[in-house]
Amino acid sequence: MRLSGKVALVTGGSRGIGFATAKILAENGATVAITGKEKERLEKAVKKIPNAIGIPADITKTNDVKNVVKKIIEKFGKLDILVNNAGIFPKIKRLHEIDEDEWNKVLDVNLTGQFRFTKEAIPYLQKTFGSIINISSDAGIKAYEGFHADAYSATKAALILLTKCWALEYSKDKIRVNCICPGVVDTDMTKPFLKTQKDKEFMDNEHPLGRIGQPEEIGKAVLYFASDDASWTTGAILTVDGGESIK
Repeated sequence: MRLSGKVALVTGGSRGIGFATAKILAENGATVAITGKEKERLEKAVKKIPNAIGIPADITKTNDVKNVVKKIIEKFGKLDILVNNAGIFPKIKRLHEIDEDEWNKVLDVNLTGQFRFTKEAIPYLQKTFGSIINISSDAGIKAYEGFHADAYSATKAALILLTKCWALEYSKDKIRVNCICPGVVDTDMTKPFLKTQKDKEFMDNEHPLGRIGQPEEIGKAVLYFASDDASWTTGAILTVDGGESIK
């Protein structure tokens, strides 16, 4: 059990990459807390994850974020691992078609939300020499033709640099901070782009390995960074994208 005795927090853990990650961490010995806005979905997810609790929270509300960390400390006494996974994807529009509210909403969830959880978690991670894993995207590494989601790309690129900043900033506290950049993964977020067989074939072919990813494949990468196997790794940016970003 690679994470025996560890306490992990996975934001956006009720579905997709977050759910798969939480399940893999729990199966490897961690006690896991997951967050999500939809209480019913959260409750269903918790039933499928061993040693897990669900704490409803809106990542855009500071008090909700504070409450999540407070409840984890009250119940388990510590926090070892933070997985900043929660995020949203905007409607595909070119820059001049986006209104300011749309832009700000994506930044609030995908970037400021990660700041909120990291800020609250740091004092406890300092005590446990903990680990932070940020879930970015290969869209934060390079631009893709026809991928008109500028706010999303901006937040994911920012999270990559913040990973490096935080890794340096908290290295003296022995907190490791690493980042994973998935390609297209089979989740609720990507389903609108995979409606037909032709869509699926196109997306598979966009990845040199010939297929899109599965949530568990991202979860296994998180497990590596969260475990002692990565004890000398910090500030790393790992693409798990079937080769899409190297084309």
